[in-house]
Amino acid sequence: MFDLTFTIDDKGAPTPLTLPIDQAVIAGWTGRDPVARDKHIAELEAIGIAPPATTPIYYRVAARRLTLEDRIEVCGKDSSGEVEFVLIGWQGRIFVGCGSDHTDRKVESYSVTVSKQMCDKSIAPELWELEDVIGHWDRMILRAFAWIDGKRVLYQEGTLDAMLPVKELLARGFADGKLPDGCAMYGGTFAAKGGIRPADRFEYELEDPVLKRTIRHAYDVITLPVLG
Repeated sequence: MFDLTFTIDDKGAPTPLTLPIDQAVIAGWTGRDPVARDKHIAELEAIGIAPPATTPIYYRVAARRLTLEDRIEVCGKDSSGEVEFVLIGWQGRIFVGCGSDHTDRKVESYSVTVSKQMCDKSIAPELWELEDVIGHWDRMILRAFAWIDGKRVLYQEGTLDAMLPVKELLARGFADGKLPDGCAMYGGTFAAKGGIRPADRFEYELEDPVLKRTIRHAYDVITLPVLG
């Protein structure tokens, strides 16, 4: 178990909140629309990644992989980010955040589970209360930009109505449908515009168009050499 300190909105005042994290789960294939879900499966199959055994599927990774830092280090040039909403359980409450499931695609081609463990998982330092947004959950927007060859491009974008509702996502993955205290779950992603590819920098956000606020974060990708 280790602590991460976030900022939450307490009646209009930014307030620090330190949460003990002892579990990290990456939920995959969480699309509500089977056509869109199958498109993402086909996208990964095109780069040699086998389809999942079940949909959705819940991968466990080391909790220590979560990071609030603005840079990560990866081995080689075969990794890429994925914007996702994040749910964190704490004392019976659930907080909503935004993160990037950065994944080694070369390793993913032979084991998705192992690939999820290869890279740090970025998470933004701001959280919202789930109860404040659940009434308009489907209208919220996930978006990511990637810096590729010196240019900032829109990499992913979509509304949460494309993904399984929170209640169903939790019911399928956890006993009694409850997110355990200290568990951070990444909730799935959208197909990449232009295909999956590496970037030097990854920016991501979760926009709430109803309450007119946005969680934003970004990180640089530092590539380490792979020596034979």
